[in-house]
Amino acid sequence: MKFPAMTTSKPELQREHLYLEELARRVQAVLGDELVGVYAGGSFALGGYEPSRSDLDVAVVIESPLAEEQRHLLVERVRHEALPCPARELELVAYQLSTVRSGSATRDFELNLNSGADTALLVESGPRSGASFWYPIDRSILTQAGVAVLGPPAQEVFAPIPPEDLRPVLEEATRWHRADPGGGGADAAANVARAERFLREGRWVAKCEVG
Repeated sequence: MKFPAMTTSKPELQREHLYLEELARRVQAVLGDELVGVYAGGSFALGGYEPSRSDLDVAVVIESPLAEEQRHLLVERVRHEALPCPARELELVAYQLSTVRSGSATRDFELNLNSGADTALLVESGPRSGASFWYPIDRSILTQAGVAVLGPPAQEVFAPIPPEDLRPVLEEATRWHRADPGGGGADAAANVARAERFLREGRWVAKCEVG
């Protein structure tokens, strides 16, 4: 499997590109032929990434369910202590290929890993109660703008989620952000504005574009 050429007009993102490529190599070493691809999403894909302020959202797509040993090895090899993340934190989610190709708003995943210099390690093996709306939203962004770090183009892997299926997810996200359970402030307001803009226009923009 070859690495696509990741190019940028922002020289300051070279460190992020090198990090993503090394992360993909480590993921490939663990998963081998089960790996379909590694994709950058979120602000990095939408052009709103700000070094030191943004997270790096990464999706790993695999053919089959993760074995427990694979899950453990992935966590140990890509967590911040093993591979320092240049962003505020790494937010990595592993999905089965059948999930991302379903075009549904399912919240199923194989691994959710959050890790960073100032972030407590979070490892989940399936959706729990709470703000699980992030997963279909993230896949929708990947459908539109995902950056292939390793593997085929994102648009060949992630099927679009129909607007009528995504609408209740975005309405749930809007209610959650307006309640502001985490004290998100301006970031929460930007997420609400971005969701409302998607519902109007059918396309995702970076949070910085909505103020």
